[in-house]
Amino acid sequence: MSTYNWRKSSYSGNAGNCVNIGADGNGWVHIRESDAPDVKLAVAPATFRAFIRAAKTGEFEHLSP
Repeated sequence: MSTYNWRKSSYSGNAGNCVNIGADGNGWVHIRESDAPDVKLAVAPATFRAFIRAAKTGEFEHLSP
């Protein structure tokens, strides 16, 4: 288990399948899924902000079934 201060997505509620976000001391943002906590994706803060901005504006809606 890492020492990151993981935060759970506010959209997850009390469900067990949650997205967690954590930051390290080197400026990277780490993303993991709660049911696979050892698998992490690390991205630069600017990349993460761009992803969040795109998700909020619906850029990924065409990927839904």
